[in-house]
Amino acid sequence: MHDDRSLVEARLKRVLDERIRPAVYPESVPLDVAVWHAPGEPVPVAEGLAAEPEPIAVGARWGAPWGTSWFRVTGTVPETWAGKTVEAILDLGFDENMPGFQCEGLVYRPDGTPVKGLNPRNQWVRIGAPAEGGEEVRLHIEAASNPVILDYHPFLPTQLGDKETAGSEPQYTLTRMDLAVFDETVWQLVIDLEVLGELMAELPVESARRWEILRAVEGALDAVDLQDVNGTAGGARSRLAGVLSAPATPSAHRISAVGHAHIDSAWLWPLRETVRKVARTTSNMTALLDDEPDFVFAMSQAQQWAWVKEHRPEVWARVKKAVADGRFVPAGGMWVESDTNMPGSEAMARQFVHGKRFFLEEFGIENDEAWLPDTFGFAAGLPQIIRAAGSKWLLTQKISWSQTNKFPHHTFRWEGIDGTRIFTHFPPVDTYNCSMKGSEIAHAASNFKDKGVARHSLAPTGWGDGGGGTTREMVAKAARLRDLEGSARVVWETPQEFFEKAEAEYPEPPVWVGELYLELHRATLTSQARTKQGNRRSEHLLREAELWAATAAVRTGFPYPYEELDRIWKTVLLHQFHDILPGSSIAWVHREARATYERLAAELDAIIDAAQRALAGEGSTPLVFNSAPHGRHGVPAGAAGAAATEGNTTLTPRPDGGHVLDNGLLRIELDARGLVVSAYDIAADRETIAPGRAANLLQLHPDFPNMWDAWDVDEFYRNTVTDLTDADEVVPGEDGSSVRIVRSFGRSRVTQVLSLAPGERRLVLDTEVDWHETEKFLKLAFPLDVHAERYASETQFGHFHRPTHTNTSWEAAKFEACNHRFVHFEEPGWGVAVVNDSTYGHDVTRTVRTDGDRGTTTTVRMSLLRAPRFPDPETDQGVHCFRHALVPGAGIGDAVREGWRINLPERRVEGAREVAPLVTVDQEAVVVTAVKLADDGSGDVVVRFHEAHGGRARATLTAGFEVAGVSVTDLLERPLAECPTPEVRDGRVIARLRPFELMTLRLKRAVAALE
Repeated sequence: MHDDRSLVEARLKRVLDERIRPAVYPESVPLDVAVWHAPGEPVPVAEGLAAEPEPIAVGARWGAPWGTSWFRVTGTVPETWAGKTVEAILDLGFDENMPGFQCEGLVYRPDGTPVKGLNPRNQWVRIGAPAEGGEEVRLHIEAASNPVILDYHPFLPTQLGDKETAGSEPQYTLTRMDLAVFDETVWQLVIDLEVLGELMAELPVESARRWEILRAVEGALDAVDLQDVNGTAGGARSRLAGVLSAPATPSAHRISAVGHAHIDSAWLWPLRETVRKVARTTSNMTALLDDEPDFVFAMSQAQQWAWVKEHRPEVWARVKKAVADGRFVPAGGMWVESDTNMPGSEAMARQFVHGKRFFLEEFGIENDEAWLPDTFGFAAGLPQIIRAAGSKWLLTQKISWSQTNKFPHHTFRWEGIDGTRIFTHFPPVDTYNCSMKGSEIAHAASNFKDKGVARHSLAPTGWGDGGGGTTREMVAKAARLRDLEGSARVVWETPQEFFEKAEAEYPEPPVWVGELYLELHRATLTSQARTKQGNRRSEHLLREAELWAATAAVRTGFPYPYEELDRIWKTVLLHQFHDILPGSSIAWVHREARATYERLAAELDAIIDAAQRALAGEGSTPLVFNSAPHGRHGVPAGAAGAAATEGNTTLTPRPDGGHVLDNGLLRIELDARGLVVSAYDIAADRETIAPGRAANLLQLHPDFPNMWDAWDVDEFYRNTVTDLTDADEVVPGEDGSSVRIVRSFGRSRVTQVLSLAPGERRLVLDTEVDWHETEKFLKLAFPLDVHAERYASETQFGHFHRPTHTNTSWEAAKFEACNHRFVHFEEPGWGVAVVNDSTYGHDVTRTVRTDGDRGTTTTVRMSLLRAPRFPDPETDQGVHCFRHALVPGAGIGDAVREGWRINLPERRVEGAREVAPLVTVDQEAVVVTAVKLADDGSGDVVVRFHEAHGGRARATLTAGFEVAGVSVTDLLERPLAECPTPEVRDGRVIARLRPFELMTLRLKRAVAALE
């Protein structure tokens, strides 16, 4: 037989595009349209419905950036359509290629009942099949004219990312507003031909199945009368029945399709618009569930559920019913799909606490899976947190975006820093917006790396980001792919059903140890510095507020601020979303985030101040409150008293220019340029700075990645560097223990104060940058005289080691990495730490000196600022303040302690009495991360702690109150049945911890709560 394959395939494409798809709606009449433009921010539904609109014609421009327009469409079903299925086609000016990235609408009936969302791939509203013609149609559309930020030429700077700068030019053209007859037979033919055509394209040319499909498709096209598609569609479908009924092979890959709409809680739109995106999507999905009995939809992010409950009660009622039916499934058990690299220990724990508690309280449902398809890599401490929250599975897709190395598994166990293992799945479909295309299904099957030992994978199916979720076309395609020869088998299932099957068939999968590093989006550790500082500061203020409020509640009856803390925690957790904290959202989002963090800081400071004053009492005795988990200056952890200082610091001129700071523990030499050329550990007789090098070196790089400006830094940025060594002034500080340095470069200015306090083994660097550069990257370098093949970075509830070398492509790809409060470098017996109060990104390189001692120089550079122009063209312009400290002679315990101290400065209050700790721990390796009252209002005291040095530890926890009972709990403060009751001796709790083990204790007080 002659090879006519290309001829038939080209025929299929043209006939589908030009004849069959247009015949889905064979008859239409225009609707009358009127519009009212809300003058400012979105208005309540009742106000939008009641507004008096003005006529508007199809073809007219509408919608200022970020505006809201209420369209009213009215019409009459023609008499001749009686008994036919009628739909309204409402095209606001959509681009079908941009679901989720442009205008959207939510359709209401006149009584305010939501119908469904309008999106580029979902423009229809079912009117019904009237028995008689003449039915009146009246619908209202709440339309959002969200501007296109990420356009066909992506990453171009734009002022559209903030309502304050976006202007008022209309963004869209009203394209179609019609009533139309819907021909379901033709629509089903379209789906048949799409499924078979897409499957055919994925099969080998020499495959008999491919040619069987080709001949069937050819026969169907022959059966279509191009002048009477609607009259001949049924006959064409019958020509395809045979190839559509052929069953899949027994070995076919199994795909669990999960209805899904990944909605970024903020990104190229502000938080307020996400509230509406969620309402539109949930309206769509509840409507689809009514129409499609096999369909299952899962939605993550408890915050988004809470928004629907608060802002759209009429939608919430439909959602609750669908959840009760078991088909609208809460997923993930987190407050938002957060970044997991940068949130601190407690914040990461509270993501699960607040997320899981919401679903438990609202629906009685507890999630076993963490659902993070789009998060930019995963910290090595996360498995323990997932397990401590009562979950056991993880799903993500984002690692498939890695640029250098392809991850070797799709299903595996992920082992964290403490040894906890979590069953993990990466969908091989390589998208969290699967649309059931044949190419996607074929890719999932062929790409699956665990073939031969496993055959199940998951496909999150639906348009995200306000694109409307799963469509009826996707459901129809999945129905045909349920058991179709040549394809993977597709079935709608919940995440739980997938994970149960996958784990059962693959009980001993391979193990991946350590972080899941995304080889992309590395610059998200630095972009939008103020957002990151707001997060770090909020996390530590929350620790202080809980600690002192709990202490005051137990000691004085101070009213513990349950509701305020709950609300503040949820706000902080929301802003850890993976496009807010990483700095990859539009200017509007970060402008609001800065204001929110300022407001939260004021609220938390007020709670802390009130609790500390209640504890201190009325008096004039100077007291120092120590919120850190280690004692300092004679004040125990979690206590208040008189602080002691020891020794003094001398400041003398350096013979060759510059200054010398000496406190008897460290001797710091700054040259005339204000660079640290020596940091000498006097007791160890050891130099910290590599010979011939200088620390406190600011370095400036060009920063123009190939794409994803706010997200990415490409390795070639290192090829060009400018050392900022010129100083405007280098002068002694007035306190006698510091030096002030001022530098100017480009259009920017840096002011630094380097100080060495008496009795401290750390050099503190306070850096203020008035930043006005564009597409530049600013680093702060510390070249260390340390030979170390690996170094430690703090992560949640411990630290994680990374190599300093680049032996493999996996190591080389980690040229920018994440730290929390410290990085630590060590040779046996001596080490050095660099601690920080708000920076997360860093890089480490090592060189061997070719002259002199031929020793190793290990350089760590902290990432301070970037200046990308997309999506916020003014990213980080203005004044920033950073604090770092160089800690020579530091063991890992010193790094842990100093990292806490720099983030929790002492507070000074005048009062009448010292304050004893509410709880104490006698082992420095065991760090208390939270002291609080139980969330249930019982008055029980909850203490969370972990082993922080990486070894085993035995610790005694002593309560400063009478304890009536002790239990080990999960993160949600529920007793763990599998954990034995801790050993208690004389009211003291004995805890034995493995390396990095996290433990939560609930202490029942012998006396009823005073508050």
